[in-house]
Amino acid sequence: MDILPLVEWLGENPTAALFGLITGVIFGVAGQRSRFCLRAATIEFARGQIGPSVTVWLLTFSTALFWVQGADLLGWMRVEEARIMAVPGSWSGAIIGGLIFGVGMVLSRGCSGRLLVLAATGNLRSMVSGLIFAVVAQMSLHSWLAPLRNWLAALWTTKGGQNMDLLAEFHLPDWGGFALGIVLAGYAIYQARRNQMSTMRLVFASGVGFAVAVGYLLTFSLSEVSFDPITVTSATFTGPSANTLMFALDSTSILKFDIGLVPGVFLGSFLASVIARDFKFQGFENEANMRRSMFGAVLMGFGGMLAGGCAIGNGVTGTSIMAGTAWLALFFMWVGAMTTDYLLDQRRVALPA
Repeated sequence: MDILPLVEWLGENPTAALFGLITGVIFGVAGQRSRFCLRAATIEFARGQIGPSVTVWLLTFSTALFWVQGADLLGWMRVEEARIMAVPGSWSGAIIGGLIFGVGMVLSRGCSGRLLVLAATGNLRSMVSGLIFAVVAQMSLHSWLAPLRNWLAALWTTKGGQNMDLLAEFHLPDWGGFALGIVLAGYAIYQARRNQMSTMRLVFASGVGFAVAVGYLLTFSLSEVSFDPITVTSATFTGPSANTLMFALDSTSILKFDIGLVPGVFLGSFLASVIARDFKFQGFENEANMRRSMFGAVLMGFGGMLAGGCAIGNGVTGTSIMAGTAWLALFFMWVGAMTTDYLLDQRRVALPA
């Protein structure tokens, strides 16, 4: 893919922002129509079901794995150059941050990516929670919470100055991740048939995973022709939410992939909801629900930054390139979410009146 004429016309940073916008629009449309949500999947699984929400998550996860690993095998990109692989990872951050994020997404009734998608459909609860998430993420990155985040992340880090490649660490073949993607996709399709899910919902679920691959391919292509170093990355919402907030507040901020991604998701979800006539304004049900959602957003902002990514950044984007800390963070997000659902919601339902 020859993108040099585009880069020469727009410039490197605006091109990166445009690629973020494209990735975000695909993600936003697919996320809105598929109702992709890690929080919904964990709750469904915690209650002994492999229903539509788990199936959608599995199909998204496997599609990203399939396309990203396939692109690496074909030489269209090199996963070792992705941002999450090129820097040291934090095992302690993945464990602690993953747990905190998992708790937060159950309290907020959606992960950070899902909140952004819902906000674009008129959900004011998600909009408020999303703004709190972005503010706390920024505080965890550069402000008051940064020292605590840095201390926790430094407790246990990966060796060798970079993240762990699970395929290399366990001496698996280069096609191991690609094969795993095929197996998981097959299982997801089997579960989709059992749950009698519509074909279009499955297509859009795959579209969320495809958006992750698109982001990687576009940023890798840009890094190959760019004079200045360009980060090879894709969909994630912790860092980009913080960066987009600062871009809106600081006129000296520069354009980059992150700055295009968040508006792109919002735009894609908004257009999809309007076309499908799903757009409607919704608010908090009551004061208790507001407190719970806002506190959950705080936990997600700090936990996501500590873990090195959110439910998308670690759970789909990072795992698709077989980054060790991403897989660990995803596991503990599931643990935190399932435990919170059991302690706060399942037990409350089970208690006698």
